[in-house]
Amino acid sequence: MIDRERLAHVQWRKSSRSGSGGTGGGDCVEVAALDGRCFVRDSKAPEGPVLALTADDWRALARAIGGRDG
Repeated sequence: MIDRERLAHVQWRKSSRSGSGGTGGGDCVEVAALDGRCFVRDSKAPEGPVLALTADDWRALARAIGGRDG
């Protein structure tokens, strides 16, 4: 289970490419690390759902999104 109280105090990072311009209008996900897991949330809805991933799963997702999955 995700401890929202603890996640409220971690540093969330947003991509430097998620500026206010472009076709996405600044829409982006934010990522945080806590207790060996990676957490992902929608930057427009920080109180909304949070996806929790192991570090290995996060690396696999990042490779797949970046087109480097093998």
